[in-house]
Amino acid sequence: MTVKRALLIDGRDVPARSGRTAEDRSPYTGEVYALVAAADAEDVRAAVGAAHAAFPHWAATPPSARRALLMRAADLLESRLAEFSDVMLNETGGTRAWARVNVKVTADQMRQAATAAMAPAGHLPATDRTGQWSLAVREPAGVVAAVVPWNAPLILCARTIMVALAVGDTVVLRPSEDAPITSGLFLADVLRDAGLPDGALNVVTNDRGDAPAVIEALIADPRVRRVAFTGSTAVGRIVGRLAGEYLKPAALELGGKNPIIVCEDADLDHAVSAIAYAKFQNSGQVCLAVDRIILNRAIAGEFTARFVEKAAGLRQGDPADPATVVGPLINERAVERVAALVDDAVGKGARMLLGGGADGRNHPVTVLDGLTPEMRVYHEETFGPVASLYTVADDDAAVALANDTGYGLTSAVFTRDTTRALSIARRLRHGSTHVNAHTIQEEPQAPIGGIKDSGFGAFGGPQEIDFFTQTRWITLAEQPEPLPF
Repeated sequence: MTVKRALLIDGRDVPARSGRTAEDRSPYTGEVYALVAAADAEDVRAAVGAAHAAFPHWAATPPSARRALLMRAADLLESRLAEFSDVMLNETGGTRAWARVNVKVTADQMRQAATAAMAPAGHLPATDRTGQWSLAVREPAGVVAAVVPWNAPLILCARTIMVALAVGDTVVLRPSEDAPITSGLFLADVLRDAGLPDGALNVVTNDRGDAPAVIEALIADPRVRRVAFTGSTAVGRIVGRLAGEYLKPAALELGGKNPIIVCEDADLDHAVSAIAYAKFQNSGQVCLAVDRIILNRAIAGEFTARFVEKAAGLRQGDPADPATVVGPLINERAVERVAALVDDAVGKGARMLLGGGADGRNHPVTVLDGLTPEMRVYHEETFGPVASLYTVADDDAAVALANDTGYGLTSAVFTRDTTRALSIARRLRHGSTHVNAHTIQEEPQAPIGGIKDSGFGAFGGPQEIDFFTQTRWITLAEQPEPLPF
């Protein structure tokens, strides 16, 4: 039976004012899984109005009450793992293992975000004025516009909105067209059931063709005071331009061309397993997934043989099968794009060590080497189950290759030499670097963010609290100040 979902505005499930709906199709079967309301600019304005009206009450709610609500919601989310797994499998083609990761990480994020409600509310700057107090007071910023993607739907939704809610902001959330339930409505249901007041979180879904107008209406509304976006660099540029045009502070977490360097002294058993996870989890559709596997030539042959064997053994197919590791890509456009990257590389001389040849909604696990800058896959984010191997002579060449990209999201290095690892890490121009660990790292207390074309601002850590609040200067004079006239 087809699932039907409305917009969430001011605590009520309401249809789009036009009455239109959009199809939400299963990536594996191609069948319509859900029909969701297709909002337009008028619906966006109604949602922002509800968030704006709810803001004074939610901002004035005692911090301990906001903290308790988010903690309660985290418990409730964990109790709905089976329900979420079913929805995610049908909506994004994600495996049940990936659903478990989403729920665990999201619950952790919610509990960590809850602590932000009790963060210090300001400080006392020094002042040279006798008899006067100087106060820097941190307050909620107001209405937040949140735009989130589909690939790690629950994680990225929570990362974008939870601290905002914790510090007293209200939110209008625009989920992905490819996963409107798991990247928005599901978490909104949990928060509503946990007691979130009407209007504190509003959700507007839309048809793909209406996305530009819906996003611009959301960012342009003068009642919106912050913009938080996670997604592709191409869309991030549009969101950043709009935020600048309408003078809205923005946090953008965008794509990556994430490298992992494997030195000749690395633990190859561990490196092979960790890198396979970082490449093929969720079929490579993770912004933190590895895109360049950079091998010291002393171990390149041995690593390659082990890695190809590991990749060839990964079960691919029906995401409902518990043994499946690599499921379908999100839609046929994604399959065509990934296949075109592979065809371009092979046509220009790359060697295909495994896979190749798209099959319907699946793209086979593929391993390439012999890649050069003339190939598209050298520069473009893969976002699919295609591993690219590179061989270099030494650490200098490895760092140069790792940095030879417009992106700068995350990176990793495998070596037994800690001093060497830290030396390499300091030279990598990426938002994060992990030593002897894969790139898909997520801890709610740590900052996640990129540099260069991977965006700016950070989700997680103290910077996130700063972004979702504003600091005002207030003075209190205990006695009149002498004036010159």
